[in-house]
Amino acid sequence: MLRHHWQTLGILALVGVMGCGRPALDDPKLSPQDLDLETYFHGETVAYGQFQDRFGTIRRRFKVEISGDWDGDVLTLDERFFYSDGATERRVWRLRKTGAIGPDQTWEGTADGVRGVAIGAERGDTFNWRYQFDLPKSGGQGTMAVRFDDWMWLLEDGRVLNRAYLSRFGVTLGEVTLFFERR
Repeated sequence: MLRHHWQTLGILALVGVMGCGRPALDDPKLSPQDLDLETYFHGETVAYGQFQDRFGTIRRRFKVEISGDWDGDVLTLDERFFYSDGATERRVWRLRKTGAIGPDQTWEGTADGVRGVAIGAERGDTFNWRYQFDLPKSGGQGTMAVRFDDWMWLLEDGRVLNRAYLSRFGVTLGEVTLFFERR
């Protein structure tokens, strides 16, 4: 009985630690400019990234070529992924500004594989959005529903740093890190 009690406390402590250290929109602004999604992603952008599992092991690297179009209402991002293992993937996001709540500019987005609607907020040099995504399993054996907590920061040199935390049933699976550059 005592052993079970200690195991339960250990699991609760681990879950508590896993939730620590995440960014927040209230974090200090570090860039002199504001991130303006519709301006930054209008036109051609390229990104380089990787996925690492929760233990820090790099599992996959990739390049993304993005064509963005802002029509005054919807920002369409046509993303073409090129993975280091030769696989390719295409995803088209449609993002719509939904208004302002306090200092935040709010967004909604949809794309193939996204369950429901992605909800986001932009403040200063930071953008965060969260969504559930049907991630293809390795080997093409169906999909797995995961949650994304996706963060972007405009850097001083005009690049955007993106860090996305992936989880399933509240357990962190890994992180995606990307750098975006305007072409």
